[in-house]
Amino acid sequence: MKKGTLKQILLITDGCSNKGEDPAATAALAFQQGITVNVIGILEDDQTEDPEGLQEVEEIALSGGGVSQLVYKQALSQTVQTVTKQAMTQTIQGFVNMELKQILGKEQTIEDLDPEKRGEIMEVVEDLGETSDLEVLVLIDTSASMHDKLPTVKEALIDLSISLNSRVGRNRFAIYNFPGKRKDIDKVLDWSPKLDSISSVFPKLTSGGITPTGPAIREAMYQFGKKSLLRSFRGNHEQDIENA
Repeated sequence: MKKGTLKQILLITDGCSNKGEDPAATAALAFQQGITVNVIGILEDDQTEDPEGLQEVEEIALSGGGVSQLVYKQALSQTVQTVTKQAMTQTIQGFVNMELKQILGKEQTIEDLDPEKRGEIMEVVEDLGETSDLEVLVLIDTSASMHDKLPTVKEALIDLSISLNSRVGRNRFAIYNFPGKRKDIDKVLDWSPKLDSISSVFPKLTSGGITPTGPAIREAMYQFGKKSLLRSFRGNHEQDIENA
């Protein structure tokens, strides 16, 4: 099985979209393009039950082939890492299952194999999770209710970058927020191997306005494969990648 590039949108939000198309529909479109959409819904510290506005969190992730999680602010850092890694494993398992069906000519998945074979396959999945290239576009809801949560989001993303540094595969991150000042989303950080410059860009984030989650996911999807990303991937042996 070839090592490919795992592409993820990581949506961090605390509420319900209220402008534009259905975010679950745009998440499904992203998934069709090979981009997994994962969603973390941030709960208020004093919430004892899931608010109605966060019910769409699971719907978006389900349509986007990703992982969803509701979390209190203080547990956000660990959740961001867990969701990202779970989504990597889930995506690779999907690839493996497709190849199994082609090889065996029937509807057989990893779960259908005998324990020994299943263990061997899961070793392959784990190896691919470490060696595949990973692109994560973090999409942050900066509507008014997110104001006091943004410092925690910043720390969580720094921890994510550190936790993934040990991978053999290359990591690339980008950060966008929504709503933008004049567009559905604004670029916070262009594609980069690390999030160590995040401390300088996060103070620029302001909160307020509506929550156009659907349009934001659609615009985020278009950021994959742009020339800025290609440039960031160039190494000494890849100087002509943009001219290929």
